[in-house]
Amino acid sequence: MSNLPASAARDTVIEVENLVTHYGARMILKGVSLEMFQGEILVVMGGSGSGKSTLMRHLLGLERPTSGCIRLLGRDITRMSHGELVDMRKRIGVAFQTGALFSSMTVAENIMLPLFEHTDLDTKTMEIMARIKLEVVNLPGFGHLMPAELSGGMVKRAAFARAIIMDPQILFCDEPSAGLDPVVSAALDELILRLRDAMSMSIVVVTHELESAFKIADRIAVLDEGQLLFLGSVDALRRESNPRIQNLLNRRADEATVDADEYLQRLTGEDLNNRAAR
Repeated sequence: MSNLPASAARDTVIEVENLVTHYGARMILKGVSLEMFQGEILVVMGGSGSGKSTLMRHLLGLERPTSGCIRLLGRDITRMSHGELVDMRKRIGVAFQTGALFSSMTVAENIMLPLFEHTDLDTKTMEIMARIKLEVVNLPGFGHLMPAELSGGMVKRAAFARAIIMDPQILFCDEPSAGLDPVVSAALDELILRLRDAMSMSIVVVTHELESAFKIADRIAVLDEGQLLFLGSVDALRRESNPRIQNLLNRRADEATVDADEYLQRLTGEDLNNRAAR
């Protein structure tokens, strides 16, 4: 359940308007529009190939869309120069699915890396900041270890510590519970909620874990074949009658319909209409 004050929801931190993306001739995102508010946890869900990862890459400014607008903290990142994007990324944090810690660096060195890259702080100050963030993610005293000495859940926590070392306004989390047992996953859910409440952070979480999504989300966005199928509260999602959403919630496979001519064309690579004309 959200602890957001009513006033916080009025400040928009992310605005996506009619986002369209192509990979070659294939359209991946088909006019996606959504918004996210200050202090909100927005969960993005959808099946494989729905466009979740593509949307995340666009929100991070890693790829430019075919058309549409993405405003982060009031600024359109689709029109930014490389230098402007670098400055914007200092205001956001990313916790990657695998943790993405550098194996040759200690946990503390991994966490301090953004400070080395983007600040002129002295080493002692950076070490203190790293210890503070390790406390926040419940890893006190683990800074001297190497990533290989951590469990999977601890690696994810260390990745969160690195993602928040510069106190970002927006935190992006890619499949934070992937590959973890239920107890560790539940602990990460609590960490996400605590970060939102303690640091007034706006958090985007991409996940396929329904239990986690229902626990942490203020609102849920459901993508399906590149389109925004749903955007709303957990309770509204549970009541949604759309059969594709119900299939997602109840882990049912979509019933595939096969057009015989289209199937034959895919196999032969030949346009059947042109062949008939000949």
